[in-house]
Amino acid sequence: MDIQYGKIIAVRTSKIIYRDGDRVVKVFDESYSKSDVLNEALNQARVEETGLNIPSILEVTKQDGKWAIISEYVEGKTLQQLMTENPEKKDEYLNLFVDLQMSVHAKRSPLLSRLKDKMNRKIGEANLDPTVRYDLNTRLEGLPKHNKVCHGDFNPSNIIIKEDGTAYILDWSHATQGNASADVARTYLIFWLNGDTESAEKYLEIFCKKSNTEKQYVLKWLPIVAASQSVKGNPKEREFLLSWVNVADYE
Repeated sequence: MDIQYGKIIAVRTSKIIYRDGDRVVKVFDESYSKSDVLNEALNQARVEETGLNIPSILEVTKQDGKWAIISEYVEGKTLQQLMTENPEKKDEYLNLFVDLQMSVHAKRSPLLSRLKDKMNRKIGEANLDPTVRYDLNTRLEGLPKHNKVCHGDFNPSNIIIKEDGTAYILDWSHATQGNASADVARTYLIFWLNGDTESAEKYLEIFCKKSNTEKQYVLKWLPIVAASQSVKGNPKEREFLLSWVNVADYE
């Protein structure tokens, strides 16, 4: 089937996302490996089977030498847009945001990659002193092993709210199964990376209260998550993330 490239919805590193009627077409550039594209599609299909509200995957195809994943289009506004447009409702939106993340963590998908394995690999690739890498891997090994579905990039831009209030969660390319607190530490860092430290602290507070999780427990994950995330991203982002590797008080 020929892909009709309509309106550009978003531009990401190595990929462009278009709208084609009631479909969304995510087109990857030639540098993207076939295995990464197929793995992303497989992640999305596996999460779809958990019953969470996510866009259905319709097709994986190739056109003009580029791989593309085609999913259903969900009409609505992102939670980020709503937060920007209605700042007075920010607390309400953050509560909804946490509820959605907890609904993800309540699911199981036994065939997803394991979060710990992925983090071990990423730490190995990080630009860190071997002693620091060893220390982080040891800390990671010492943290409890869980098998909850983790989004891996849970932020308000990846939530679409339809007009009837139904929420859909987008972008499952980083999905794994593992410890929910690692997923929370990642979201906390995303708020920091975006310069919104107030929301970062409020979000963490709400999550810990609702999930009955000690804040200190989430903070133990911060240096590990920061190190594993530092492998990707621009140099400025990398520098910021690496500054977190020794920030948290883990003891």
